[in-house]
Amino acid sequence: MKYIKNIGFGLMILAGVSVTTTSCKDFLDEELTTSLSTDYFDTEQGLIDLTESLYGNIRWHFGYEWAYAITLYGTDEFTNGNDLTSEPWNTYDNRFGPIACTPATGAANNNCPAPQALWDEMYYGIASCNTIIAKAENVIQDVAVRNRCLAHAYFLRGYNYYRLAAQYGGVVLQTEPVEGVVRNFTRSTEEQCWEQVVSDLRNAYDLFEGEVYTYGKGITWTKATAAHFLAKALLFRCSERCQKQFANDGTSRTDADIQADLTEAIEACTYAINARGPLTSDYSDLYANWTGVDCENEQLDEILMAAGHNADDATKGRYGNRTYNYFTPQFSNFAGGWVKRGVWIGGMDFQRCRPTEYTYAVFDHVNDARMWKTFKTVYGINTIADAEVSAEHNVQLGDPGIVMILNKQDDHTYDGYTFGAYSQNPTWTDDEGRLPEWREGQRQTTTTGELTSTPGQWAPNSLVLYQGGQYVAPEFKSQPICNFFAGINKTDDGSRTAEKGDAHRDVTMARLAETYLVRAECYVRQGNYSAAMNDINVVRARAQWKDGENRSFYTDGSQAFENNALNTGSAADNYVNSNLNMNTYYLSNPDIEVTTEASNLQLTSFPSNLPEEDEAILAQIGASSDFDRAINFILNERTRELLGEWSRWEDLSRTETLITRAKAFNPEAAPGITANKHELRPIPQSFIDGLLNDDGSNLSDEQKAAWQNPGY
Repeated sequence: MKYIKNIGFGLMILAGVSVTTTSCKDFLDEELTTSLSTDYFDTEQGLIDLTESLYGNIRWHFGYEWAYAITLYGTDEFTNGNDLTSEPWNTYDNRFGPIACTPATGAANNNCPAPQALWDEMYYGIASCNTIIAKAENVIQDVAVRNRCLAHAYFLRGYNYYRLAAQYGGVVLQTEPVEGVVRNFTRSTEEQCWEQVVSDLRNAYDLFEGEVYTYGKGITWTKATAAHFLAKALLFRCSERCQKQFANDGTSRTDADIQADLTEAIEACTYAINARGPLTSDYSDLYANWTGVDCENEQLDEILMAAGHNADDATKGRYGNRTYNYFTPQFSNFAGGWVKRGVWIGGMDFQRCRPTEYTYAVFDHVNDARMWKTFKTVYGINTIADAEVSAEHNVQLGDPGIVMILNKQDDHTYDGYTFGAYSQNPTWTDDEGRLPEWREGQRQTTTTGELTSTPGQWAPNSLVLYQGGQYVAPEFKSQPICNFFAGINKTDDGSRTAEKGDAHRDVTMARLAETYLVRAECYVRQGNYSAAMNDINVVRARAQWKDGENRSFYTDGSQAFENNALNTGSAADNYVNSNLNMNTYYLSNPDIEVTTEASNLQLTSFPSNLPEEDEAILAQIGASSDFDRAINFILNERTRELLGEWSRWEDLSRTETLITRAKAFNPEAAPGITANKHELRPIPQSFIDGLLNDDGSNLSDEQKAAWQNPGY
């Protein structure tokens, strides 16, 4: 992202007002400033600089372990791998509560995200927004500039309160600047919080100048960005969790109120869709075809909001983009030495987010291109780990070294074969010692539909999802938890200049495909299933294989290494040998002949007669009414389209499906997750302990308990 550099700063509610900020004249020519007093924000340029700095606040979300812990863990999509850094967020055990989990209290290490992390950072951004909103009318003379600053401030304040209310329920609503240290607050109800979120996002929507890319196309917040989140906020307010909580607070909303929200949300979605559509034609362009810092794929019209990053070490701030660490299996560990890690592979093997059985099973493995454009199933051999074994099996650098077969439960092709890791013997032998045919024996290209065959090709490490109708993938592991799985590629970054250095690609936070699914859910809640199906089919049409596509071709952000200064010598060889541009589509679908024909994912009825993968999931969770089937189908479609895109916990919480789906599909979460407790996060104890009464006295134990969410 060439336009926004790190300009993070804020005025925390419980802190003083001394500020050091990185400001800029514009987003194309950043200038590092020295410490500034808040008097600077009584000037027009000061408020403009403060407005530009708001973009820095959203980078925090992707700077560390909390990126996945608070958004993806403990859901149906992901569970933890063998690394247990954020395990309590996934297991909901007794370590997960208002007090930060440390090694002294059972955390695996010091990096376990604290419950106050999101709370603190959102209020930093809110404080900056409050300053702009309070001062802009009197300080900025140019009406267009003033409105632009106000639009940004209302948007970020609304977005930050959205995140707070989605996670914690009712929070502190502070909408005016605070001077000095304040330690006495009132907790607002959840309904009051959502009213504030909706109000702020409405103001932003009204003030933004259409699709004017003020600070750089593809990254600037616009009217469509505000419309998208306004629709999400209105939908959240209409969803099950809020309706239950509002009723508990004695402030139930009428059917007319709900219908008005849904109508407004549909109108907001329609604006964004009309202003920024159509969808990007190839799903790979959203993530897999990322070629380097500031590439054209970061400027796609479908992207409504992103956290901007670049390769300038001087301005990356404390938190760079760390998300490339979290979705990749521990390939260097289970590869038996044949695949070593490095900057030439776009993901670090930190094995934080392991897909559940549901996450593989929810896809149509034959017809849905998103699956094969997202999951990385083949790693190439970049090191000859054993010369004797290499000679015996004629192993060459660049041969498949790690192979993951993502078959379906009813596939019995591999029932008699032996799979496993750490093996220096053929791993795909059946009871008679025969090897299956490896149909992708060389590097693939985007233009060929012909796949070479190398029958009996040896690979040192392999796995399969199902044997004998049983889900066996977790058995290929290092104890105690599986570290061998097919990771997703949405954050892979081959532009890194150090193996553990920060990544430089933007992180997409909202895009138009989700807008379609939000509108579809609004239609479902209005009982208009036909309109909902039409929107769903727009998303699924993009997901279909197009005529002429090579279904065995794969790529990811590792390809950015081609433009990396480190791409020389042995590193260049490792890049070529590691990234084979192939997947296991045909091994995973052994009954499919090689084809380049288009596929079809279009629904012809809704919510009855759904695809078989959806019917199986709905049966498992007991969704039988038309409404429940429709809502859960949309949740399934969100997985297929938005897997790993930082909103799953909130979506399941708001629809009151978190408990059911986590118990059904996440074996690590199932024992600990509890209804009427874990739909909300604990209010940070560090915040509660800092509160005082009006007279300056400490809160009593009863008063502190009243601040806390149920069950904690």
